[in-house]
Amino acid sequence: MKLLLVGNPNAGKSTLFNRLTGGHARVGNWHGVTVGALEGEARLAGKTVTVVDLPGMYTPQGRSMEEKAARACLDGAPDACVLFVAECASLARVLPLLFALCAGRRTALVLTKRRAFCRRGGRLDMARLAARLGCPVLDGEGKRRALLEGIGAALSCSVLKARTVSLDGVWSAERGEGRDVLLNAFVALPCFLALLVLSFALTFVPWGPGALMKRGIEAFFSDVLGGMADAIASAVLRAFVQEALLAGLGTVLGFLPQIVLLTLFLLLLEESGLLSRLAALTDGCFSGLGLNGRAVFSLVMGFGCTAAAVLSTRGLDDRRVQRRTILCLPYIPCSAKLPVFLTLSASFTDDPFPFVLLLYALGVGLSCLAARLTARGRRAPFLLEIAPLQLPQPFFVLKALLFQIKQYIIKTATVVLAFIAASWLLSGFSWEFALCPPEESILASCCRWLGVLFAPAGMNDWRIAYAALSGLIAKENVAGALSMLCGGFPYGRASALAFAVFLLTCSPCVSAVAAAARETGVRRALLYAAGQTLSALLLCYLTYAFAAGGAVYVAVAALPAVALFVMRSHHEKIHRNRGHAPFCIHR
Repeated sequence: MKLLLVGNPNAGKSTLFNRLTGGHARVGNWHGVTVGALEGEARLAGKTVTVVDLPGMYTPQGRSMEEKAARACLDGAPDACVLFVAECASLARVLPLLFALCAGRRTALVLTKRRAFCRRGGRLDMARLAARLGCPVLDGEGKRRALLEGIGAALSCSVLKARTVSLDGVWSAERGEGRDVLLNAFVALPCFLALLVLSFALTFVPWGPGALMKRGIEAFFSDVLGGMADAIASAVLRAFVQEALLAGLGTVLGFLPQIVLLTLFLLLLEESGLLSRLAALTDGCFSGLGLNGRAVFSLVMGFGCTAAAVLSTRGLDDRRVQRRTILCLPYIPCSAKLPVFLTLSASFTDDPFPFVLLLYALGVGLSCLAARLTARGRRAPFLLEIAPLQLPQPFFVLKALLFQIKQYIIKTATVVLAFIAASWLLSGFSWEFALCPPEESILASCCRWLGVLFAPAGMNDWRIAYAALSGLIAKENVAGALSMLCGGFPYGRASALAFAVFLLTCSPCVSAVAAAARETGVRRALLYAAGQTLSALLLCYLTYAFAAGGAVYVAVAALPAVALFVMRSHHEKIHRNRGHAPFCIHR
């Protein structure tokens, strides 16, 4: 038996899915969190039921890709029971959608956010509402056991019949609220920028909690675990523990506190409702780039994980806007790039804050440039529901944060550890399987020719090229490889900046490319990845030339590109019907 969760976006379907199945589906206080059907199992009325969380819908036909996918899932399971999830405040608006989607099905209505609705003056009689609708009405905020019993009983209810329902005496709207000052651009944008700078300062400045916790983890790995490793009798095992585990894996785990702080900022931004207001306010700016305000959700999510951000673009209304957003996302620095940026900054400064802030600003600027250069055609109409302002729930934020920490540690302990172990073995043994220096190892003989890739940036070093290419698997590998093979970044400021620009602009990791292939097709995804990597090498060379004192040469070399962009921006196209002879127009 299947149980489909249906309703408007941001109504609480994913939260209900997690309560029923014990799953960890992503939830958030913004439109479009769920972009594909999620399945889990629950025990209801003594039966095992497959619960399916569908993307939100506003219309029966569906406008966006996610709405059309939800409609297809509904049509593909005509015998499935439906839980229609709705906010109490939007009940009058969603009733037509309830009957349009669920008439002829066994249906129960689950109402969410009831306490907040009543606190703001709303009134609701659930028993009388159930009698008028002809289907069970359940409280989504009630105790889990009572909710499960109510849903179990609803599985055997009669089908919903189409009818017209008057809410007189059953439901009354909440009191009107005052003007939302955060929908004023002169208030909201400075507030957002101030919060952004504060979060970066707390994360990166030397006296901030992020840097202090990072130094504490590094001291634990170097002093405590390093001292214990000295007692290992076997020379090979001791070298593996000290050079691979403590140097490579310890470096990656050392950046966990700073990643946690940035993740916390993103969670607070989403849960407070500020993110949806930011999307509404920036729609005008994004329209000039060929995007819309909905792209803000994907771009902000890109600061956490590029692969997840790519999948979230399915919520966009226009296929062209989706592809353009996917093309922009690799330039947004994800959390996996943060350890690399901090490793590079440590080679020439004790305060990484300006360096990291510059890279993040550069990434955002390049993503906007990529969108502008590919902008063509008219975009679809922009539709967005503003999420309610609320104080983030501490328990939910803590739970989501712990889940992200667990995911990072699991990835570090599996993918990154396997890569570091394989790299250490290949860099520590010769073809005769004898211990040797890295320059005489199997890895060096296979990768020595790669050094020419970064020779124009002052780094004719196979170790640097190998570390860069390892980022195609997972960006965390770069920091681990640099620490294990080089003991850090061995070159100066100009090379560090050039290498950072390459890692900022090159192809994302394999999982992000796979996500892009799922949304745009394998050919287009590989084309994007190859083009981004080639352009990243060129930007790396130009950055090194500029940072090493060749600003004049870089400016001269950039003139043709600037001229081409200006000509393209002011070029007017003249369209004619097919089959008609063209005519000349002189300006």
